[in-house]
Amino acid sequence: MEKKKLTKKELCWILYDVGNSAFTMVSVSLFALFFGNLTDQAMISATDSNAFWSYAASIVTLIAVLIGPLVGTLSDYKGFKKPMFLIMTLLGVIGCILLGVPMNFVGWLILFVICKVCYNGALMIYDSMLIDTTSMDRTDKISSYGYAFGYIGSLVPFLIGIAICAFGFTSYEVFDPLTGEALTGMDASLACPWGYLICFIINALWWLAFTIPLFKTYKQTYFIERDNNGQGKVKSTFKAIGDSYKRIWDVFKFARKHAGIILFLIAFFLYIDGVYSIIELAIKVAESFGVGQIDSLIALVAVQVIACPCAIGISYLSKKFGNVKMIFVCILGYLFITTFAIFINNNWMFWILAVAVGMFQGGIQSLSRSYFAQIIPKNKSGELFSLFDAFGKGASFIGTLLFGIISQATGSSNLGIIPLACLVLVGGVVFIFSVIANKKSQHFIDEENNKIDKELNINEKSFSE
Repeated sequence: MEKKKLTKKELCWILYDVGNSAFTMVSVSLFALFFGNLTDQAMISATDSNAFWSYAASIVTLIAVLIGPLVGTLSDYKGFKKPMFLIMTLLGVIGCILLGVPMNFVGWLILFVICKVCYNGALMIYDSMLIDTTSMDRTDKISSYGYAFGYIGSLVPFLIGIAICAFGFTSYEVFDPLTGEALTGMDASLACPWGYLICFIINALWWLAFTIPLFKTYKQTYFIERDNNGQGKVKSTFKAIGDSYKRIWDVFKFARKHAGIILFLIAFFLYIDGVYSIIELAIKVAESFGVGQIDSLIALVAVQVIACPCAIGISYLSKKFGNVKMIFVCILGYLFITTFAIFINNNWMFWILAVAVGMFQGGIQSLSRSYFAQIIPKNKSGELFSLFDAFGKGASFIGTLLFGIISQATGSSNLGIIPLACLVLVGGVVFIFSVIANKKSQHFIDEENNKIDKELNINEKSFSE
């Protein structure tokens, strides 16, 4: 019978999602608004501002794709995963604070790219920690709990920040750069840079606070020894980095021999585009639909509130119907979302879209993460999750890039969403083929994982501490 209570390891792993989700929330909302203020001051048009934002998001994902495999393969070495995770998290926290300092919009975008790259690196390692944290039969549940509690937890610093931005600086004197007229009330408050700095500090400290429990309790159970051909001589850090480049090629060869893994990665690359691109572009897309800043922020809060119970509910349904079927249901949900978004032209349609995103966002992310954990060898979690992350970020790169190009060329954000719907559709088709291939090879992966557990003397009790 499955354990019902969360273990200490599982709880601490989930709590990190509560912390880093605060950065996710602020990066797709207040960062976008703050950047909009900077471009307004530089007399940049709204269309060009949206395009610059999407290009920056594309650069982030491109860098993540390029360095992700190195981070993953290096983190699989014994003793590497924990310090690498902490360093990247700390750099992200510091970057989050610095992004609240008013500066030239180009310099701000460069800092934003660096901060997001560190965040993505820490998140990739965090995803791979799932295998060290819980048993295979609980990965769906724990992964879903991470996203679910992350959605709700992120609202605490976010709402505090919104209150400060929206109501704490209403007397701030600022002028519209286009008309020269003085802004008053809410408009003036949202244009105040120092309110944003306070918000970013609050979110950064929240992220840091929920990093501490995981850092203190996490133990790297599955790893690769740092010795030379089993001779007991520990490799230097520089030698381990050099060997990581060699192992990047090895992991590609491994994935190529397991058709189910590579097909799932391709499917994930395609369908997750709709998820990540909409997350990255939410505020900017809403602005182009004529949705006000306050309504956009309220919609983001509504999405988080809806996503929490839906993510948990989908995890329970996956226990009954299987995670494969529920992933496919979520893909169909996002096919509706991306298709519906093409035709949005008023506020009530935007709110339907927000509710739909909340229903499927957590489920498709959490089940994809846990499904991948179930089809790979446990001692290759870091390097293979680096591919998982690279394929996911690569999809976001294409989506945000195409959105920027098409919307800028046509002047229509609606038309910029068409490629997202096409990618989700093709991703669903490829996912069906990946499931068929994985069923044929799953027993080989299970045998390898059982062998690894026996060699390391690991059983279910190892995860119950």
